[in-house]
Amino acid sequence: MLDKQYPLFVGNRPERPNADLAVIDKYTGEVATHVPLADRATIDRAIALAQQAAPAMAALKPFERQRILQHCVDAFTQRRDELAMTLCIEAGKPIADAEGEVARLIDTFRVAAGEALRIEGRTIPLEIGPKSAGYRGMTQRVPLGPCVFISPFNFPLNLVAHKIAPAIAAGCPFVLKPASATPLGALIIGEVLAAADLPAGAFSIVPCPRDGADQLITDDRLKLLSFTGSDAVGWRLKAQAGKKKVILELGGNAACIVDETADLEDVVQRLVFGAFYQSGQSCISVQRILIHAAVYEDLRARLVEKVKALRVGDPKDRRTFIGPLIAEKEAVRLQEWIDTAVSVGGRVLCGNERQGAVLSATLLENVPADQKICREEAFGPVAVLSEFDDFDSALRQVNDTRYGLQAGVFTRDLYRAQMAWDRLEVGAVIVGDVPSWRVDHMPYGGVKDSGLGREGLRYAIEDMTEIRLLVVRTPSTQ
Repeated sequence: MLDKQYPLFVGNRPERPNADLAVIDKYTGEVATHVPLADRATIDRAIALAQQAAPAMAALKPFERQRILQHCVDAFTQRRDELAMTLCIEAGKPIADAEGEVARLIDTFRVAAGEALRIEGRTIPLEIGPKSAGYRGMTQRVPLGPCVFISPFNFPLNLVAHKIAPAIAAGCPFVLKPASATPLGALIIGEVLAAADLPAGAFSIVPCPRDGADQLITDDRLKLLSFTGSDAVGWRLKAQAGKKKVILELGGNAACIVDETADLEDVVQRLVFGAFYQSGQSCISVQRILIHAAVYEDLRARLVEKVKALRVGDPKDRRTFIGPLIAEKEAVRLQEWIDTAVSVGGRVLCGNERQGAVLSATLLENVPADQKICREEAFGPVAVLSEFDDFDSALRQVNDTRYGLQAGVFTRDLYRAQMAWDRLEVGAVIVGDVPSWRVDHMPYGGVKDSGLGREGLRYAIEDMTEIRLLVVRTPSTQ
């Protein structure tokens, strides 16, 4: 139970109109606290204030934006223990993973503070022929305007940071809808922002039901939508967004190839982390593991031994590696997918034991490729092993999906690494590591049903700004 009562934020100011949203401790199933839900009038007010704040946000000097972001870095650093424990409670995230996410929150704002000083234009030589003699061009990047952000439950701090930190760096006011299952991290960020020197109305953080999200999506006063979540919801929102620019970071069923040249001791450590950290609730969690026949049996045995040893239980216990899924229904769904795969020939190597919302780390093999556990996003602690003889065929198997977020390749063969980079239909190929690896300033995003656009501070700032051209003519008489 959390003693604190959390407000929502409208135009930088805290408000407690009600306490209608219960936040559940994901391990105990008990109510941890309550937060307000925004109604349609509150959301409309938040949008109007963001629109009014746009000129003042755009007028902020780079050093002023940097100062605001550095204020956040300092405040998050001071509150890192509180942030981690809150995350552990509301998301059920093992405490070590929660502390890691707080570190990434701080890093994301720190990098954004640097990028706020590096939003550059360029000069363009225009004198390409006699008719353009005497002309020169220059560009600058200007803020797009008010933005709407919708964040998911699995990274309630860092995926919020990847939206609002670049918005502040770019000079864009925003309205954020956090996930209803995990709103507390965003509201703590709101407390920090409320103490910053932001223009009036610059930000609102409004937990709200689905109709409130639809209101945000369809309002033309908001110029950009950045959504992270499921592909089904993301593409629906894009269809509703009208004239808005849309950035989607959606799901995946990430694959990892292990060829016969790989260092298996290293591979085992990275695969166990990549498949099961934060209980597999990551869109780049390792879900499909393709292993060369020459090392298949050896690697399978090593993986089973390590996965069986993972501690399952209370996320507040530092020894815990596998905590609860976001809700019991998700653990039930995933176990049903596993059981269906077994009914058509799949084999459980370890795991598939459930207690409430907690599902033990599970490895499968011999699963037909048409099963949901292979083709859809599992979003839980399960990975499927399969065997290959030919590297080309492994690449084709990785591509045999509607998703394309990231892929991992363990090989010591330079040409195979280059081949994977050229042929895999993903946003990023990670050589020598799992697809679950991410550092927060790199371009991050997918293709196919995994989304549109790229996160990563510099790349998000580019999406939140537009190019404005200046052309200067020098008369020939000068």
